[in-house]
Formats: sequence, structure tokens, C-alpha cells
Amino acid sequence: MKLIVGLGNPGSKYEKNRHNIGFLAVDYLIKEFNASKLSSKFKGELYKSDEYLFLKPTTYMNLSGESVRLVKDFYKMENDDIIVIHDDIDLKLGALRFKKGGGSGGHNGLKSLDANIGNDYWRVRIGVGRPERKEMVVSYVLSDFEDEELECLEKLFPLIKEAIKDIKNAPSRYSKKGC
Repeated sequence: MKLIVGLGNPGSKYEKNRHNIGFLAVDYLIKEFNASKLSSKFKGELYKSDEYLFLKPTTYMNLSGESVRLVKDFYKMENDDIIVIHDDIDLKLGALRFKKGGGSGGHNGLKSLDANIGNDYWRVRIGVGRPERKEMVVSYVLSDFEDEELECLEKLFPLIKEAIKDIKNAPSRYSKKGC
């Protein structure tokens, strides 16, 4: 059993924010894998299909690792079985990259995960583009996608579905350069 985690912030206010692309991808996967809701404990919403667990932490981005640690410990999972889907401002809009381990790149959700479970889990990095100035990063990631941007990104979701089935080969087989 693998745990697929989407990073984001709970609530309709954040629904279409750039920072919530992980939640949007996991929502797609929950439907595609016909997953059922198991629980709202674990500081998150947990769903299960035949093959996967899906988690949407409700702790807000900066504390996501707490939720992941609770699920990991309860199900006695290894980090190799955890796949985290998140936004990446260092990738151009629509770029898709897969890797295991690495640094947080300043991403507070990843910092929280690293502090709670270590950094050797799988990552699905979805490019959301970068603001013009560094001081605009917070407002940028908490702003909504334009409709055209979201349409582009949603086309990545079927690719992510295939990649998680073959995560060890995903870095070489499923990466994409952008919209």
C-alpha cells in the first residue's frame, strides 16, 4: 500500500490557489481510483482505494508533516511508500518532475514533512511558475490560477496517475517540460 499525499490548504478560500495544486491532483486521483473516505482523523482527510491511501492534510501547508507522520506511524509505512504531490515555483507552469529525497527548496510544506518523517520520500513536483520578485512569493502561491493555467495543469493529472503506478521509473518516463 502506498500513501499519496496532496499538499494544500483546507477551505474553499484556497481551493484554486497555486499552493493547492497537490490537493487538486489528489482529488482527481481519489475519483479515478474510486477511493472511499476512511477518516477525518490524522489531522487530515484520508481516503482508500484497493491500491492506495490518499491524504489531504487539514493542518494547513506549514504543518503538513504532522498529518503525514500520523498516517505513516498508524499504517507502519516506510518513506519509500510515500508520494507527495506539491507545487514548485522553481519549475515553469505545467512542468512535471519526479524525484526521491532532496531538500525543501524553501517550501514550508516540505520543511514540515522533512522535520516529521525525514526527506527520503517520493515527490511529484508540479510547476506553477514564479513571480517577478522574491517578495511576491507568498501572495503569488496564495493567489488563484487563471482558468487557462488550471486547464493546462489538469492535463497533467492522468500522467501523474500513470506515474504513481511506476514511481521508481517516473523520473525518466513521465517528466514534462511545461505547458
